[in-house]
Amino acid sequence: MSTYSALIVEDDVFQTEIFVKAVEAAGFTPVDVASDGQEALDYLQQHTPALVVLDLHLPGALGDDILAYIRREPRLAATRVILATGNPHMADPLQEDSDLVLLKPVSFTQLRDLAMRLRRAIAAERGDPCPD
Repeated sequence: MSTYSALIVEDDVFQTEIFVKAVEAAGFTPVDVASDGQEALDYLQQHTPALVVLDLHLPGALGDDILAYIRREPRLAATRVILATGNPHMADPLQEDSDLVLLKPVSFTQLRDLAMRLRRAIAAERGDPCPD
């Protein structure tokens, strides 16, 4: 059975907890966390997650820089990105490079259901059996 790893890039501890639980409930494992932008970039240089849930306002490096890195790096071409932000104006120019844009506050159920849809799409692209 294939694994579907995820990276949560969020500096708010409460949001991080919700995001991790929602993405795990959607079938992603392992789920790793980066609490600042530089930590996320360092992680992405070494790992290829199937999904990244990305806050745009981060210490260390901004989310738009992280998204640009993901889209530039051929190894990360299949990585799905969900932007999570409280600033729709900042997210607007990034919509084409992201798979989904969610406006905070993001609920557990909302993220779980959307992440589950992405996991099914990833499985179909990989030729894996359809996950539950």
